[in-house]
Amino acid sequence: MKILVKIGGSLVDCAASRARLAAEIARAAESNSIVVVHGGGKQMTRFLAERGIESRFVNGLRVTTDDVLDAVVKIFAGSVNAELVSALRAAGANPVGLSGLDAGLVDAEQLDPSLGHVGRPVHSDTRLLDILIAAHYLPVVACVAGDARGGRYNVNGDQMAVACAAAWKAERLIFLTDVEGVRDGSGEIRQSLTAGQAQGLIRDGIATGGMQAKLEAAVTGLKQGVSEVQIGSGAIEGILNKLTAKSGFGTRLVS
Repeated sequence: MKILVKIGGSLVDCAASRARLAAEIARAAESNSIVVVHGGGKQMTRFLAERGIESRFVNGLRVTTDDVLDAVVKIFAGSVNAELVSALRAAGANPVGLSGLDAGLVDAEQLDPSLGHVGRPVHSDTRLLDILIAAHYLPVVACVAGDARGGRYNVNGDQMAVACAAAWKAERLIFLTDVEGVRDGSGEIRQSLTAGQAQGLIRDGIATGGMQAKLEAAVTGLKQGVSEVQIGSGAIEGILNKLTAKSGFGTRLVS
């Protein structure tokens, strides 16, 4: 099975969490084709604060000036990617650190001039992923994209994951995050949702902020051919196996 796993930045910031998830991914990669996409927003905010650079957000997107873009490449494609690659290797996998810049894996265009170098994925060429996986490597992708003119863009990690998953024709897209799943209006975790029901939670103001962004990304993925999307808490021991086994954990979205 082709599975793309997107890991939120807070989960890879903690060494113990990083090591545990790396071990789960390494085990899953023994019997599945796995690609990992990761964020790093928490690490980015800390890096900028240490240098006296204020983090500004508009609708959840980090305003990316020239200075911030330089930090994006250093943190997302540099230290965070290297830490996760190292953890996966220690867990027995053969990881390869990448970003969307490599071989045109993900090309983007500027989303809004007021946001600076924030990009929206417009094309993904996943031949590099196929080559690596065929040679038994595990691609680990940082959410930095580019374009054919040499541009570089800070891309939302969920959007990056969807772009890769759809182009790679992943059968399953798994979002490992810091919440147990999608809650409905009564506060209960929904075990399953259709794309229409997910859009309804957004429309009714129930899913907001980060969850709204994840649901919007999930619906886009379903529309672009991903068979199913799952959202679950990366803090739960064995969560990847629980989600792939459809054991009632997290929320499963289908078209």
